[in-house]
Amino acid sequence: MKLTERQRKYLRRLAHDVKPVVQVGNSGLTDGLLAELNDCLTRHELIKVKVRVGNRDLRDETIDELSRITGAEVIQRVGNTASLYRPRLMDSGITLP
Repeated sequence: MKLTERQRKYLRRLAHDVKPVVQVGNSGLTDGLLAELNDCLTRHELIKVKVRVGNRDLRDETIDELSRITGAEVIQRVGNTASLYRPRLMDSGITLP
C-alpha cells in the first residue's frame, strides 16, 4: 500500500491522541505479540506500538519487521513509539482524503 503525503499527514493527525496498545519488550517478536498486534490492527486500523529494545538500530529493525509481517504502513516514528496503519478490507472506519 502506498500512501500519499497528504494521507500520511491526515493519519498522523488522527494518531496524535492515540495511546500505545502494544508494547514490544526484550523478548522481541513472539507469536503472542504478533497475534495481538494483528488483532489490534484489525479492530482499530490505526494504532501505536511502543518498542523498548536495546538500541536504536534494533528498535528501527523491529519496527520495520512489524510493518513487514503485519502488512501495515509505518506512519510515524517518535522515539520508542511507532504509529502503524492497516486498512480493513471491509467496513473501513477511517476514510482517507
